[in-house]
Amino acid sequence: MDKENRQEIERWRQLSTAELLARATAVKVANRSDSFSFCSIINAKSGKCSEDCRYCVQSAHYQTDAPIYPLKDTAEIVAAAEAAKEAGASRFSMVTSGRGLTAAEVEAVAERFAAIARRVEIKLCGSFGILDRDALVRLKAAGMCRYHHNLETSERFFPEVTTTHTFADRIATIQAAQEAGLEVCAGGIFGLGESEDDRIEMALRLRELAVDSVPLNFLIPLPGTPLAGIEPLPIREIVRSIAIFRLLLPKVCIRLAGGRETALEDFLATAFQAGADGMMIGGYLTQRGRSVEADRKFAREMQQFWA
Repeated sequence: MDKENRQEIERWRQLSTAELLARATAVKVANRSDSFSFCSIINAKSGKCSEDCRYCVQSAHYQTDAPIYPLKDTAEIVAAAEAAKEAGASRFSMVTSGRGLTAAEVEAVAERFAAIARRVEIKLCGSFGILDRDALVRLKAAGMCRYHHNLETSERFFPEVTTTHTFADRIATIQAAQEAGLEVCAGGIFGLGESEDDRIEMALRLRELAVDSVPLNFLIPLPGTPLAGIEPLPIREIVRSIAIFRLLLPKVCIRLAGGRETALEDFLATAFQAGADGMMIGGYLTQRGRSVEADRKFAREMQQFWA
């Protein structure tokens, strides 16, 4: 990042919240019109994860009440994809706990992707942790078109989030997915204890990686995890960070995901004035979300706002 661009970011940070949101709205409308998209996920394999991510109830390092089960069968996953399509989602993602997939699990997941592709007209995504190019090529051949792999935070702050793998491991997986010919969905979590500088550095790295979609999650401090007692970010800080993400990433979908209801409360629309233009619907990995009907009504109203 050159000095001129750094100075521009600092100018954005000095704007009032109203001015910053107005600028972000203008950038969103200019680059993405009134676009608004939904995606949905299924927690296809849950719990007993070897990694020590300090926010996650599925980590085997912590005592939590997260569900534990192996990879769900094909029929259940196809039914979930059908339900996602019916709810209005344009994308459906399988998500599994763990550092990555074994060779046998890659084949099992590929079979499920192929079964969905035969039955449901929906774009298929996957989130399976750290994978190499060969595994990603196999999943692409089965129907997966986009791989989800968050950075979570900045490289500086990453060791405060997890120690069982590195920021470089995350970057390598994103690059392997791109080399395999896949689109990439990568973002992170706000409220882990990071600074505003960390969030900006994450946005800059995502821009450098040229990712296709950016999901933003907001920490839900869950019992049993090391971050259970952390103070939530002020709503003003959240919406300002979303606005800076939009200014730095003008052409990508910025999608609000886990924790948006509790983090933003009555200010959900403000986050979309800040430039977000997508949502995950139908619940998250271990937590329920808003009703699909409420989200669909909200999307229609936001599109009228941008028109």
